[in-house]
Order: sequence, then structure tokens, then C-alpha cells
Amino acid sequence: MSLTVKPLHPIFAAELIGADLTQPPDAELVRAVEDAMARYAVTVVRDARISDEDHIRFSRAFGPLELPPHLAGTSAKRRLRAELFDASNLDANNEIIPYDSEKRRLAKGAERFHSDSSFNSLPTKWSLLLGHIVPPEGGDTHFIDTRAVYDALPAERRARIEPLVAIHDFWRGRERTGLTGVTDAMRASMPAVTHPLVRTMPYGRRSLYIGGHATGIVGWSEPEALALLDELYDFATQERFIYEHKWRQWDLVIWDNRCTLHRATPLQTDRYKRDVRRTTVNEYGPETSANAAAY
Repeated sequence: MSLTVKPLHPIFAAELIGADLTQPPDAELVRAVEDAMARYAVTVVRDARISDEDHIRFSRAFGPLELPPHLAGTSAKRRLRAELFDASNLDANNEIIPYDSEKRRLAKGAERFHSDSSFNSLPTKWSLLLGHIVPPEGGDTHFIDTRAVYDALPAERRARIEPLVAIHDFWRGRERTGLTGVTDAMRASMPAVTHPLVRTMPYGRRSLYIGGHATGIVGWSEPEALALLDELYDFATQERFIYEHKWRQWDLVIWDNRCTLHRATPLQTDRYKRDVRRTTVNEYGPETSANAAAY
């Protein structure tokens, strides 16, 4: 297998060329992906054309799977295997869910920059999203390298935030994007967790761990915390830090949740199906839903 890497942005993100994901990943491929992710944080494999089974097998080469959570207040039947997160606009019968429906309104929180599963206590590592059906317009994904963001902060700002611990709350984050009607049962199904505001990657680089789920700072009042978090969010979301991924069918996009943020651009139409399926891997731990203990 001949593998090459092509940068896609001046700061980060690259395309891995020559990978055959229909076969079990060998040591060369695993090493190449790990190296690309350490350098670029977002890695794209074009024209992957793999099955769900291939997708899951490839993902497990990099860590145990995080399984999709059960959310109180949602009862829709799943259309995909239990290992896969469904980021599509389709129901269990593969029909388009109307854009103004309750389920699509819940998903609108993903249109704000965030890190997948930062609201979970498990140490989420990567997400791997595969485009089975890609609409001809809309539905791009934007990424930010928060290592570069951290490096660009003034030294005094880095020193101030270094010891801080952020509160990540799925439901509070959704409320900040306009969701209403969150119940106590819903909050109990996905309770808030804490993570350091600054993370150190295994290879030594520092990254800013913020995003749409970061809604507080331990020991601070909510107004004070949100003022700082929103200031950091505004700094991080400058155009110079953003890679815009234009999806093609069978793109597999891998990103490191420990040092990137991403957002979905809205598909504000019911004309096109969008079928995108995601695995998420952790650094360690059992393969279980992050909120399984709540049930």
C-alpha cells in the first residue's frame, strides 16, 4: 500500500491518499493515520466506499468505541447499528425528517462549534464520519484546530485560563441555541461533567477545550463563566482558524475531538437526503454508552 498525505489548509487538515479501508487495517495504515492525525488533527479519506462493518472495524483499530447514548425524551426507533451515531436527516424508514420537526430542532445545536461528547465523562478521542448520501448543496462541515487557537492567544490569557476547569452540559448548551422544554429527566439522562479548559495532547501540544457544550467554569458564576467562554469562542472562530470541508459521497472524515471544534452548516431544505454515519472512539475504557449508568 502506497500512502501519501496532502495538506488541505495552511494550519491543519489533510487528505490521506492510497488507503484501502475495505481490508482489515494493517500496522502501516494504522501508523500512517495516527501520524497524520497528530500533525493535522483532521484527516480525509476520499472515495472510501466502505460498509458499516468496515467502518466499525477500521474505527476499532484506534480505540474502543463510544456507543450512542440513550436520551430521555426521545423514543424514535434507530435505523442504524448500535455502534453508529446517526447524523442524517432520515427517519427509521429512510425518509426525510422535516426541517422544522422536533428532532431536527434538537440537532440544530450541532450548528454551533463543539467537540463531540465533551459532555461525557469518557475521554473521547476521535470521530469518524462517513458520507453515504451527500446532498448537492448545503451540509458542509467546518473545523477549527484549537491547538493553533491556544498558541495564538496572548501569553497573559494563556496563563489565566491554564488552571481553569470548564463545565460541559449537553442540555444547557442546547438551551443556549434556543431549545426549550428540557425536563429534569432529560437532564438526569445526560448530567453535566467537568474537563480542564486547557488539554495537553499525548505528543505535548496544548489545546483549548471549549465549544457549544462548555457552559460554565468551576467556582465561577454563570455570567462570569459565559463571558470568558464566549470571548474564547469568538477568538477561536476567526476565519483564519477554520477549514471548510465540502463533502463528496464516500468521504470519510476523521477528527480529533481533543484538539478540534466542528460545526455542521444547516441543510435548510427537505429536498435532499443526507445520510452520514459516525463512529466515535475513546482513548481507553469499555465499549459502552457514555450515559449507560443513568439507566
